[in-house]
Amino acid sequence: MTGRLNRAQPYALGLFRIVIGLLFACHGAASLFGVLGGAMGGGSVETGAWPAWYAAVIQLVGGGLVLLGLGTRFAAFIASGSMAYAYFKVHQPESLWPLQNGGEASVLFCWAMLLLVFTGSGALGLDRLFAGRGERAEDDAPAREAVPA
Repeated sequence: MTGRLNRAQPYALGLFRIVIGLLFACHGAASLFGVLGGAMGGGSVETGAWPAWYAAVIQLVGGGLVLLGLGTRFAAFIASGSMAYAYFKVHQPESLWPLQNGGEASVLFCWAMLLLVFTGSGALGLDRLFAGRGERAEDDAPAREAVPA
């Protein structure tokens, strides 16, 4: 059973990346364009307003890139940092625990994006299409050598 789960891991990671990217991009779209219920109860954030507008741009662009699996590690790194900033600057001053200060989404997005920094896009991402053939061949070389002839 562990072998099957290990073989499915890149696909599970790819689906995780797609869902997280989509949800993150939706937050950005809601804040920037007032869709999907809008920002914090309706409407959109004022263009150029610090930090809400910049966070929304990071959410929309970063979420879109993560969703597509394009520049996943870099986009996830920036997104993770923005959510850490959001938590410590906006939520944490209200109270210590995320459940008390409304920062659960910020914490979850921060850690989910940080995970993607270390794991990469998994399967189903555009990163794999643009990876050099030489790089992919080197990654597969140890696996081929380990297989008995």
